[in-house]
Amino acid sequence: MSFKTAPRAAGITLQQLLDESAWFALLTPAARAQVLADVVERTVVAGDALIRHGETALWWNGVMEGVMKWSTGTRAGRSVTLGGLTVGSWFGEGSLLRGKPVQADIIALRHSRVAMLPKNTFEWLYETQPAFGRFLTNQINERLHWFMGDFAAHRVLGVEAQVARALTGLVHPWLNPGGDLHLQISQEELANLVGLSRQRCNQALSQFKAMGVVRTEYGGITILDIDRLTALTAVE
Repeated sequence: MSFKTAPRAAGITLQQLLDESAWFALLTPAARAQVLADVVERTVVAGDALIRHGETALWWNGVMEGVMKWSTGTRAGRSVTLGGLTVGSWFGEGSLLRGKPVQADIIALRHSRVAMLPKNTFEWLYETQPAFGRFLTNQINERLHWFMGDFAAHRVLGVEAQVARALTGLVHPWLNPGGDLHLQISQEELANLVGLSRQRCNQALSQFKAMGVVRTEYGGITILDIDRLTALTAVE
């Protein structure tokens, strides 16, 4: 996997997001023009939902700014975090392709801006742009592989490995392609992503700092050794 190492601005424009999205470059000029004409921007304040479990999927979404949490839960109040979404991440294609209600909540952990491509435009791209369809197949495959590993990790690995997995997920080249090794995420937000108390998450981060694999600072975490951090998530 390849990773960006230079910090980037948290917020970008719609045009910048599209220009930096691998799928956009695969489209014909006419298709790119149609996307630009149809895509809109939405702001989601911290704690609010972009979409809730059970709602009808009407958009394909890309994060322009902020951090969002993808989670699902039960009526009894128990929840499971499926992953974090940062700048450059496009998501929601599964629900659009299935044509069934969304099976998760997408919650903003901080002030976030999201690009939203209408369902009709998404379906038109899927039907008329073969390269777009191949991109979606690859992305869904990568996400499935990640979820399988996540399921195994939460069953057999300890807290430290779960925290490490959350961090590496935020720089995954498919799930969060805009991420760099300097993560603009607080320790509290990371704990929220993992589903742990801040104290327990900080204990894991302290171990990582002692190992020399991460550095923490106000409002951010820098991954110093991605290979060693990834090795901590391996299910043997």
